[in-house]
Amino acid sequence: MAHLIPFNGVLYHDEILTTDIARVVAPPYDVIDATFQQALHARHPRNVIRLELGLEQPGDAPGKNKYSRAASTLKSWMAEGVLIRDATPAIYPYAIEYDVPSGSLGRGTRVLKGFVSTVTLEEFGTGKIYPHENTRAAAKSDRLNLMEACASNFSCIFSLFSDPEGSILGTIGQAMTAAPRIDFTDDVGCRQRLWTIDDEATLAGLTSAMASKPLFIADGHHRYETALNYRRMRHQQAGGGGSALRPYDAVMMLFSSLEDPGLTVLPTHRVLRNAVPPPAGIRQQLADHFIFEEFPIDRRRQFIQTMRTKGQSSPVFGLASRGADHYMLLTLKPEHHPPATASERDKLDVSILETRIIERLCPTQADHEAILYTKDDDEALDLIGQGTGEAALLLNPTKVEEVRAVATAGGRMPHKSTYFYPKPLTGLVMNVMKD
Repeated sequence: MAHLIPFNGVLYHDEILTTDIARVVAPPYDVIDATFQQALHARHPRNVIRLELGLEQPGDAPGKNKYSRAASTLKSWMAEGVLIRDATPAIYPYAIEYDVPSGSLGRGTRVLKGFVSTVTLEEFGTGKIYPHENTRAAAKSDRLNLMEACASNFSCIFSLFSDPEGSILGTIGQAMTAAPRIDFTDDVGCRQRLWTIDDEATLAGLTSAMASKPLFIADGHHRYETALNYRRMRHQQAGGGGSALRPYDAVMMLFSSLEDPGLTVLPTHRVLRNAVPPPAGIRQQLADHFIFEEFPIDRRRQFIQTMRTKGQSSPVFGLASRGADHYMLLTLKPEHHPPATASERDKLDVSILETRIIERLCPTQADHEAILYTKDDDEALDLIGQGTGEAALLLNPTKVEEVRAVATAGGRMPHKSTYFYPKPLTGLVMNVMKD
């Protein structure tokens, strides 16, 4: 199942770890827009963005581009001691303390706990590592170009395993009682902490305990599939032969428990930008499948909370239309609930939203491609108030057990179905491969 391989992590040198770590790390590459990318490049000359998501420059060509610059930067930082490889193989416990954001069920402060290790790559379909989302070719091509140039994992794939008794995280928790190696607050107010476990007996126990655990990819599908492609390429170049594991046979992951109360899944709301009917027209168009309930726009909190509460027992969606003086809740009529024999994918709220609502309101491919996505309730509604979109469709978060059910059944969820929060930062610990 999960074949953990403790690894010699590469971290920033101690002075940066203690004084400047907040200025050299970055969020995952796929949540960084062009403006923030520029800001991270300007923030610090050693920011990991120079490795993970370099800027394109005039005159770029094959062999002289952002990927070759990342490789050159990595080589110089390693040589100069900006980045230092740990002398002993280790696993790295990791905790993120955060305030629960809008869009989640519940409020308050939570702590996501897990650990970073490398794990042997497994092809999908083996019953060992399960995806739940489809991927796109352009993103995988970009990541493969970077991996070919640098032979490194700068960021963690985020995976989940079942630990109902809490025994594995209990072992990790013991290490977390010591002073962390890294401890700081990031840009969005999350407290980030990282420890190191290099005791051989503890590592052996964790590796053994994880050996029977299937893994579910929460975030990082493109990076995982890229790692598979990179492995195939390297094996082909090596001409096969030999059974010993090579560095490219593994990939760096953050492992967290499906049962961890610190894990949050946020919904991804849809903001439609194509022409849609006014509220009365939408109501008429969808009345065969949904029950409608109106809320004045000055009762936003009640509108959202009612959607969350009712959504515990039935598929319920929120609708805001540009220029309307009210919001609407759309509750799927009981006779239109998916039957028990439906696939796990088809039972999802997001699948119902796509097939019963969006396909009717967005009849063309161009309409679908114009959709904006946000995990924030208020941002979705504010975009409509500002005239950025014609209608916003809000939904409740997908449950972790639903993700597991879809993945185990071999299904893939619709595009933008889940937003696991918080996401591990890039640059805390890296896997720089050595042949």
